[in-house]
Amino acid sequence: MDIFRTKSVEQSVQDTEAPEHRLRKRLTATDLTVFGIGVIVGTGIFVLTGQVAKQTAGPAVALSFIVAAVVCGLAALCYAEFASTLPVAGSAYTFSFATLGEFPAWVIGWDLMLEMALAAAVVAVGWSGYFASLLQSIGLTLPDWMAGDDPVVNIPAMVIVLILTAILVAGIKLSSRVNLIIVIIKVAVILLVIVAGLFFVNAANYTPFIPDPISTPAVEGLKAPLIQVLFGITPVAFGVIGIFSAAAIVFFAFIGFDIVATAAEETIEPQRDLPRGIIGSLVVCTVLYVVVSLVVVGMQPYSELSTRAPLADAFTAVGQNWAAALISIGAIAGLTTVVMILMLGQSRVLFAMCRDGLLPRGLAKVHPKYGTPARLTIIIGVVTALLAGFISLGALAELVNIGTLFAFVVVSIGVIILRRTRPDLHRAFRTPLVPLLPILSVLACLYLMLNLPVETWLRFFIWMVIGAALYFLYGYRHSRAQRLVPGIKPD
Repeated sequence: MDIFRTKSVEQSVQDTEAPEHRLRKRLTATDLTVFGIGVIVGTGIFVLTGQVAKQTAGPAVALSFIVAAVVCGLAALCYAEFASTLPVAGSAYTFSFATLGEFPAWVIGWDLMLEMALAAAVVAVGWSGYFASLLQSIGLTLPDWMAGDDPVVNIPAMVIVLILTAILVAGIKLSSRVNLIIVIIKVAVILLVIVAGLFFVNAANYTPFIPDPISTPAVEGLKAPLIQVLFGITPVAFGVIGIFSAAAIVFFAFIGFDIVATAAEETIEPQRDLPRGIIGSLVVCTVLYVVVSLVVVGMQPYSELSTRAPLADAFTAVGQNWAAALISIGAIAGLTTVVMILMLGQSRVLFAMCRDGLLPRGLAKVHPKYGTPARLTIIIGVVTALLAGFISLGALAELVNIGTLFAFVVVSIGVIILRRTRPDLHRAFRTPLVPLLPILSVLACLYLMLNLPVETWLRFFIWMVIGAALYFLYGYRHSRAQRLVPGIKPD
C-alpha cells in the first residue's frame, strides 16, 4: 500500500490542461495583493489590537504584531517558492503531494477544509453582528430570533454567504473586482481612523511601553496552553514574554495570505506575480496593524481599553462619536471580503483534491461559461451558510488557528525536500537561506501551536482521525495517482 506516492510537478501542471478541469487565467499581481489584503484585514484590526494591548502586551502590542509578521513572513517566503514553481490550484495540498506524498497531502487538504469552512462561517456570524449594529444605529432593529446574541437562525449571516457564493460562481475576475472595491472602502476607513486618531494621541499613554510582567495562572485544565501542560510554564501577561504570548494571539490576524497561493492556476504570470501577491499583501497588512495598534494605545491608557470594540470606544472616550459608525462600516466591508476569499480558497483546494480523485471527480468540472468550479463553490456556499446560520462556532474558532499553523509547518518542510529531490526545477522565486529559513519557520510555528489550548489539540486530533478514515475508505481507492501506476488503466 503506497500511501506516500508523490505526484510529479510535471504531472500536476499537465492536469491543469484538461479541458473540463481548466481554470481561466485572469489574475494579476495587483489582484493577488488585493485578495491577500482582503482576507487578512478583518476584525483583527478593529478588535484584536485593543484586546491584546489590554490583556497581554500593553503598548508593546505593536512589537507583538511585528513578531507575528516575522513568523508569517518566514512561511510566506516558503509559499512564494512553491507557488512560483508549482502554479497549480490547491496551495499547501498540492505542494505536499509533490514532496511528502498522497496521504500527507490528503491530511493537509482535510486540514485546510476545516480551517477555511469554519473560518468563513465564524466571520459570517461576526459580519451579521456588525450589520445588525449598524442598522440599529439608524433606527432599524432586526428581531432577536434572526440576529440577536443567540439567534434561532442567523439570517443575515446566511444571506451574505449565499450572495458571495453567487459572485464566486460568476467568475474569478468579477470576484476580484468586487473585492477591490470593498478593500478600497475598508482601507480608506482605516487610514482615516489613523489620521484622525493621531490628533488625540497622548505620549504619556506609551509609558511604560513594556509593562512589568504578571503571571496568569487562571487558565487551567483543557483550556491551558499545551506548553504549560508539557513544560510547566505558567502563562505570563506583559513583560517581554508577554509580547511573545501576545504574538501567538495576534498571529491569527494575519491568517489568509496563504490563500493567495490557492489562486495560482488562475494567475496570468504565476512565476512572477504569486510571490509579489503573497509578500506584498503581508507587508501592507503588517504596516496597517502596527500603526493602528500604536494609535489606539496612544489615544487611551491600555488598561482602560475596551475588549468589545476597542478602536471605536477609544474614539468615543475622546468625544468623537462619529468614528464608531465609520468603524462599523469598515468592519462590515472587511468581513465581507474575508468570507468571500475564504470560500474561494476552500473551493480551489477541494477542486484540486477532486481532480486527483481523492474526492468525487465529477465535482471538479469547470463551468463552461464562467470558468469556475461552480458545483464545488455552490456546495461550499450552502454548507457555510448552514454552519453560520445554525451552529454556535465560538468554541471551534481556534481550530482555524491550529489548522493554519500545521499547513505552514508542512509547506516549510516541503521546500527543503523539493530542493533535494528536484534541484533541476526552474524556480522563479527562491526562498533564501535554505534550509535555515524553513527550519526557523517550522520552529516558530510549532512554538505558536504550543500556545494553543489542550482542548484545541484534542479537537484537531479527532478531525484528523475522521479524515484518515475517509481517505482509506474512499480516497486511496479512487486516487488517480494509484491509477497512473504502470499496468493500471487511468480514468
